[in-house]
Amino acid sequence: MSAKDCGHHDEERHKLHRRLFAALLGFIILILFIILLIFLILRPTKPHFILQDATIYAFNISSPNFLTTNIQITLGSRNPNDKIGIYYDKLDVYATYRGQQITLPTLLPQTYQGHKDFTIWSPFVYGNSVPVAPYLSESLSQDQMAGTVLINVKVDGRVRWKVGTFVSGKYHLNVNCPAYVGVGGKVIGNSIVVGSAMKYQLVQNCHVDV
Repeated sequence: MSAKDCGHHDEERHKLHRRLFAALLGFIILILFIILLIFLILRPTKPHFILQDATIYAFNISSPNFLTTNIQITLGSRNPNDKIGIYYDKLDVYATYRGQQITLPTLLPQTYQGHKDFTIWSPFVYGNSVPVAPYLSESLSQDQMAGTVLINVKVDGRVRWKVGTFVSGKYHLNVNCPAYVGVGGKVIGNSIVVGSAMKYQLVQNCHVDV
């Protein structure tokens, strides 16, 4: 066989490899397109969050402008989709007062939520001697005198959607749960004394952005 024939066969093999690669790539793109199309047709609905209760162990302002907070919350999430699962990859929960974060973020465990499933977390959020702005300190003192305070329990994290074997990329999840609670042991609404703490039954719907 001449060198010319060998070169011709090498060229044919390269063409065959390119065709096989193009066919495989086209097949993969087609499968991904079908999965994406199904995903878009199903149109995942964002999860529903509910702040069920909050138990206040500490909510104390001290001089000059420090706040100590210790709260256990019960937070529920429902997946409203009947054909789409949800991966909660990273969820940080914390409390704010008038826009300022007053506790450290607490990391919730990674969770997979199946179709129509309901998940409950009961984390503690706390902050020891957190400095607050002077105007917030004044507002806090007024709220303590009134016996009630509005706090916002927030969740910041990442979620992924699961359709069959397809798992989407990560989406940013923001949850905001406003809640009026008593301070200084004040009894409001459906309150329960738990040892030295006060538990407030809230059942508060949260605002969710994905």
